[in-house]
Amino acid sequence: MSQVQTVRGVVPSNSLGYTLTHEHLALDFNHFYRESPQPLNSIFQQPRITLDNVGYVRQYPYSSRYNLTFGDEDSRLAVEKDVEAYKRFGGGSIVENTSHGISRNLGFMYDISVATGVKIVAGTGHYVASMQDTSTLAMTVEQLTDMYSKEIISGVDVNSNLNIKCGFIGEVGSGWPLHDFEKKAIKATGEIQEVIGCGVSFHPGRSEEAPFEIIRLYLEAGGKASKCVMSHLDRTILCDDKLLEFAALGTFTQFDLFGTECSYYQLNPQTDMPSDAQRIARVLKLVAEGRIQQILMSHDVHTKHRLVAFGGHGYSHILNNILPRLNVRGLSLEQIDHITIENPRNWLQGKF
Repeated sequence: MSQVQTVRGVVPSNSLGYTLTHEHLALDFNHFYRESPQPLNSIFQQPRITLDNVGYVRQYPYSSRYNLTFGDEDSRLAVEKDVEAYKRFGGGSIVENTSHGISRNLGFMYDISVATGVKIVAGTGHYVASMQDTSTLAMTVEQLTDMYSKEIISGVDVNSNLNIKCGFIGEVGSGWPLHDFEKKAIKATGEIQEVIGCGVSFHPGRSEEAPFEIIRLYLEAGGKASKCVMSHLDRTILCDDKLLEFAALGTFTQFDLFGTECSYYQLNPQTDMPSDAQRIARVLKLVAEGRIQQILMSHDVHTKHRLVAFGGHGYSHILNNILPRLNVRGLSLEQIDHITIENPRNWLQGKF
């Protein structure tokens, strides 16, 4: 039987239900802090997100250190409430993409799964090179493959009573141009995928050439295209023809910034962040081109302001607000289930 490895053990792949394929429950994103444009600095010095400043936080989310502290007591309580709501609205599983370098918290994933009943799949792998320490950057491909395989096969000892096994490799992060360490991590990911058969997920740099280069290195290392997710394509490949060219490589094409409705993109000001309406149009384009089996959707929640408790949309946004719009735009319920249930299952399932 095909199975999926969650933080609470192996489950049948057909038990996942509706699945979000790229989310975070806790991480440290303070490395990406950006100074806010004047005269907003005094607003961001407020210690909390309030009705007075939430509008500014939505415009400049990376200029609030409180917003980027996603793992403190405030955000943990908010995350649990949001995941409970996600379960209540029909959600079944969440793939947690926090990897080495941004403070992965396997124990918290386990606690959330126990508290809510939502299946959580944890990832191994490394985030971008700029988030790694010197000793990590010096690791060889062989050392990286050993780490990734051990965290999937043997697990990670969270404490004396709890060992958690990862269920995929990701998110494997890179910038642009690719750092030498990032190339090693991509190669290690491809080598382990070929041996274990697990799913993998990549975070590309902010260039439309980045996804192509990542996949080239991954495939050369032996990785299977059909078990690979390319994340953040909604902010990376903006041209339909280029998107179709990438889809022809056979990977999953993931639109995972649903709910981000601010066009100003702080991490890449030269590019406008697309809206949910534009994301929906790209999903429909791929369906029309016969690529429905490659589409994945998620939110990439990683800051407080996107949680309901802080004025955001939460993990239920796609379920409650996007899927009905896809239905109105012509997708059948069977097609929607294919994208949200069958595709995640096909990506994650293996013989664990």
